[in-house]
Amino acid sequence: MPIVIVANDPKAWPFQIPNVEVLDARSYLTKPEYSDMRGVKLFNLCRSYRYQSTGYYVSLLAEARGHKPLPSITTIQDLKSQAMVRLVSDDLEELIQESLAPIQTDKFTLTIYFGKNLAKRYDRLCLNLFNVFQAPMLRAQFVRDETWHLRSIAPISASEVPESHRDFVVQVAQEYFAGRRLRVRRQTPSRYDMAILWDPNDPAPPSNKKAIQKFMKAAHSLGFSTEIISRDDYARIAEFDALFIRETTAVNHYTYRFARRADSEGMVVMDDPESIVKCTNKVYLAELLTRHEVPIPRTIVVHRENVDVIEKELGFPCVIKKPDSAFSQGVVKVNTPKELAEKLEVFLEESDLLVAQEFLPTTFDWRIGILDRRPLYACKYYMASNHWQIIKHDGNGGSEFGKFETLPVEVAPRRAVRAALKAADLIGDGFYGVDVKQSGERFYVIEVNDNPSIDCGVEDAVLRDELYRRVMSVFFTRVQQRKAGIINP
Repeated sequence: MPIVIVANDPKAWPFQIPNVEVLDARSYLTKPEYSDMRGVKLFNLCRSYRYQSTGYYVSLLAEARGHKPLPSITTIQDLKSQAMVRLVSDDLEELIQESLAPIQTDKFTLTIYFGKNLAKRYDRLCLNLFNVFQAPMLRAQFVRDETWHLRSIAPISASEVPESHRDFVVQVAQEYFAGRRLRVRRQTPSRYDMAILWDPNDPAPPSNKKAIQKFMKAAHSLGFSTEIISRDDYARIAEFDALFIRETTAVNHYTYRFARRADSEGMVVMDDPESIVKCTNKVYLAELLTRHEVPIPRTIVVHRENVDVIEKELGFPCVIKKPDSAFSQGVVKVNTPKELAEKLEVFLEESDLLVAQEFLPTTFDWRIGILDRRPLYACKYYMASNHWQIIKHDGNGGSEFGKFETLPVEVAPRRAVRAALKAADLIGDGFYGVDVKQSGERFYVIEVNDNPSIDCGVEDAVLRDELYRRVMSVFFTRVQQRKAGIINP
């Protein structure tokens, strides 16, 4: 991937870096040879990214040409957004307080060069800010009002780099560019590149290590080159053609930012940001499924003004759910009015809306895997021993899972599969796991999960390696179609 730096005047970039071409902005915008270049990673170091300025058009036309600009138009807009700055400040609050704790003044300026600062103690904070606001050189302003928070962040031009910093800028730029070349080098040619976001240290990831290896093997057989990435690789997303998220997703979480960035880059991503937003909020799901007459347990969307109807409408026991609960956490069964009042007091402090559902006692839940609007697998997840859920948390970070049974989709109850398909169709055409309860002869959709569990030896027990190939085949087809312009990003 050729690396190009664009500046208003190449003399404004007073650094010599091997194998990096420096262009003036006017030439890049007007000369046909640059329009015809392919596979370019472009670093926009113009003086201003103001709307309709030269710097703005460099990034805008780079995206139109299929080049990969840094910053992108999305980043340029984010840098102008005070709401985005506040969101990032809140998201990185713990890291900001930890990094700036020794500072004695109430104001602090942090200069970021390709994700780094001269003082190594700020490297984690620099990297996290660079991952969100991807511009080559940035200046972040922090203020302290009881606690530290980010007040503003803005790009800086090469001419603003102090003389004393220039050797350091050359060093980190060389490391950054060299690192990129090493990472994209392939032993064998491949048609497309896929990133798999997966944390090997996660105690309960959506896929275990062996499943990840099988996904990678299936991808390679189709022509993908794959690489496992971590939360620190946000700045590299644009290097790939596809992103497969194999971490537990949430809206207020880096997994959502990865999905959003990949989607904005025109990549194929599972699961996409819209699916994450829809699936990770149980209030939304309750409203959506009810409106479209998908069978669900009797359900009430709870707020402080209607808590009194829960006992009358649902009785006891009943189930109370936080909107963003996952892996059985944030979901409680209450048996008495006293327990209900205690849980509501805690949960309503965190969310203005909750979900209350009737309790349907069952020995197992159906999980129907849906991919590209087709059923992929069917599992019975049995309740954990002496517990009403499939996962029993011990309060100390440990958990116990119930047994499982994987069946061919054709053997699973037809009404369970039909209900799962109807529910998943309302979300999109991604990869979903639909939980269905069977009570007597009736089937009720409990929730639709984006990014469902695929563990080697569990969900793949029937299809085995074919399951992984089917998932990767959908990725491959979509990347092909997107490259051909059949599917718009």
